[in-house]
Amino acid sequence: MKKLLVVTALLASCVAASAQGWMRQPTPNDTLQSVRVLSNGNVLFQIYAPKASQVSVSGDLPWNKPIKFEKQENGVWQGICEGLSDGCFRYSFMVDGVKVQDPKAPLSAEQASVLTKGEGYIKNVPHGALAQRYYWSETLGEMRRMHVWTPAGYEKSADKLPVLYLIHGGGDNDASWPGVGAAGWILDNLLAEGKMVPMIVVMPNGTITGVPNEVPPFAQDMFTSIIPFVESNYNVKTDAASRAVAGLSMGGMETMEVAFTHPEMFTYVWVLSSSFMPGQDPAKESERLNVKKNAAYMNAHFKKMVLTQGGPSDIAYKNCENTRAQLDKDGLKYEYKENAQEGHSWATWRADLQTLAPTLFK
Repeated sequence: MKKLLVVTALLASCVAASAQGWMRQPTPNDTLQSVRVLSNGNVLFQIYAPKASQVSVSGDLPWNKPIKFEKQENGVWQGICEGLSDGCFRYSFMVDGVKVQDPKAPLSAEQASVLTKGEGYIKNVPHGALAQRYYWSETLGEMRRMHVWTPAGYEKSADKLPVLYLIHGGGDNDASWPGVGAAGWILDNLLAEGKMVPMIVVMPNGTITGVPNEVPPFAQDMFTSIIPFVESNYNVKTDAASRAVAGLSMGGMETMEVAFTHPEMFTYVWVLSSSFMPGQDPAKESERLNVKKNAAYMNAHFKKMVLTQGGPSDIAYKNCENTRAQLDKDGLKYEYKENAQEGHSWATWRADLQTLAPTLFK
């Protein structure tokens, strides 16, 4: 397989995985809200830079009212912007003289640089459409975004299609799978080669800022807003046999939360480089999600339940082993695969997608 090499994006995925608790202790950055509008109309800017000696902010902000930043004991720098009118504004931080895009901004994952070496995944085949769709989240009380891939020819077809819900990992957002994940190009190629059936692939935003645990609220949002939006706006099949869910790293936790709490909704479940919540007792997590109670039903209902890893170098490897041991105790049947020995990286997850898509809805 031709490898799509990534620079800062790959680094970001590793850092994101660490932020989930795979490798390090939590920091104030984990739940930091970088920009917050205060009750008096002023705007609070914050950035976690414990080793910095000077921080400022620039952009489309009042030039005649400099923002003074002060460092807090926990390593967070704070500055207040006064007199800002309503509207949209560009901004960036300056940390010790270096321009830094806000790492906590909702679109920060889209600022990563990507290097393609060799052919990559873009080939001369019919290409589907990739759309950004906004929806109102009843769960979160805010506008949210998803990316939706539709196969070549979808616009002129009357056929109802099955749906794969494909979730990114921690620190990323819904642009990650179609970006560094090359999902659209991989799907285009598989469909053109006759290796997969036509389907719609929905890539939702699994990142929810400002909460210590994104997993349960995301799962709720899937059922109250995301799935209803897709089934109301796209010509799709709405039975369980026509729904699949898959996610990597933190998205794998969200996949298990979704599939185990509502197993009647899906028949294909793939958990990529993930496990039960790190730091939690697998037995308690399994009990919370009713795995043992519903194991017989899921064994009969799921056509494919798969767990994958990127080999022993995958930083989720040990946690996944512990989760698999618990699933074995609970009597849940699943397949285990190592589609690539590329660790906790997009090279592994792109290989997973290439393996996953051809097995669905057949």
